[in-house]
Amino acid sequence: MEELNELLQQRRDKIESFQAAGVDPFANDFTVTHNAQQVLDAHADDDKQKLEEVNVTYRLGGRIMARRDFGKAAFLQLQDGSGRMQIYVAKNQVGEDAFEQFKKFDIGDIIGVSGSPFRTKTDELSVRAAEIRLLTKSLLPLPEKWHGLTDVETRYRQRYLDLIVNPEVGEVFRKRSRIVSLIREYMLESDYLEVETPMMHQIAGGATAKPFVTHHNTLKMDLFLRIAPELYLKRLVVGGFDRVFEINRNFRNEGISIQHNPEFTMMEFYRAYATYHDLMDFTEELLCHVTDKICGSLVIPYGDKEVDLTPPWDRLTLKESIVKYGSADMTVLEDRDKSFAYAQSLGLELDSQIGHGKLLAEIFDVVVEPKLWQPTFITEYPTEISPLSRKNDQNPDVVDRFELFIVGRELANAFSELNNPLDQKERFLQQLKEKEAGDEEAHGMDEDYIRALEYGLPPTAGEGIGIDRLVMLLTNSASIRDVILFPQLRPEIS
Repeated sequence: MEELNELLQQRRDKIESFQAAGVDPFANDFTVTHNAQQVLDAHADDDKQKLEEVNVTYRLGGRIMARRDFGKAAFLQLQDGSGRMQIYVAKNQVGEDAFEQFKKFDIGDIIGVSGSPFRTKTDELSVRAAEIRLLTKSLLPLPEKWHGLTDVETRYRQRYLDLIVNPEVGEVFRKRSRIVSLIREYMLESDYLEVETPMMHQIAGGATAKPFVTHHNTLKMDLFLRIAPELYLKRLVVGGFDRVFEINRNFRNEGISIQHNPEFTMMEFYRAYATYHDLMDFTEELLCHVTDKICGSLVIPYGDKEVDLTPPWDRLTLKESIVKYGSADMTVLEDRDKSFAYAQSLGLELDSQIGHGKLLAEIFDVVVEPKLWQPTFITEYPTEISPLSRKNDQNPDVVDRFELFIVGRELANAFSELNNPLDQKERFLQQLKEKEAGDEEAHGMDEDYIRALEYGLPPTAGEGIGIDRLVMLLTNSASIRDVILFPQLRPEIS
């Protein structure tokens, strides 16, 4: 710490030195005309002789990442948003006064350079500086051995520093931006209307999760940060928007892990006159399209294994998946007491009064989900755990729903929507009983949503896709924190 304070004081002294010499250490009057990648692309095939004939001046702005001094000249590595460019600074080119000021520049300083391209003796494309200016004096030194840090939270906490010194991190977030853009373009081309719905709800609904609570002073009422936009989006389908989607944030007051952040990005979409089978086909098409554009192939690496997204993807009912991956007999799963005994044999500690549907879901989470590496649709979820889904016509104990799993994680959840207001009200009432019994994740009663259904929701299917988890998959990232610019962390200990 003492060494850092000394460096900080040295750089502060340099600010005073620059100011005394009439140099603004935080200037804002330098015009940038190009970035590093544009220069590299423009002259990638030009040899030394051709560059000598080029009469062009580039004005670049960026951060000094490295320097090698040779008395009256120096080489710099200049980094901007596009990449790095080598800069050659010579006293006889920039002038004696400018070179004297340049000698005080530190790694981390942001500078402006004006010059022409050339190739060095080692044939590296570079820019020969005719002008060099200090634009922003850096007070804190960049870490010398950033890659060796064992405290990964420092990378997440100081993401700005992570982006400066680890170019591959920036590439993840550029891919994230492109993934979202590709999804949006695909939805718009598929005739979906993009909408925005409220982030603060009077009633927490649309998913099974514990909400964050806030308070509106003027209205003198508590509000909930939304756990899902579902009920508002379906109101829009009632209103005549047959295809709608929203890409936005959800908030769930739950644990933090490599798969969970309390604030996360989802795309939720609804299509009138469609079933969950239609959405399975659509999801395959959408995700294959995005994967091919981002990765150039449908076979992609993840960790030390591969994922093959080539359609068609596997489709199994929840019970079929337990039989396949849990070595259970279907007759066991059809009987509640036998299912409970099977769960106990797995070491699950469950309430003896747990319903059959929740019981099967608990078993699935343990014996099936971690094994679903290749893309797999799981269908026919129990009605008991699906309060907004349409009951199956042949078997009312299950609903017309699927979840998509890839690399052992849920990536999407969809179902044919429950549009019977009488049935929906009964399920809300059941949820209220569970909430009163202590279930903090149970739905509240939304009377206005029931009223909307009474006006008539056409046959509809809806789906939510986890954007963060999709980005994890397509960028081969092990943790959700690696794909969220500023993940939620505990307060920093000073």
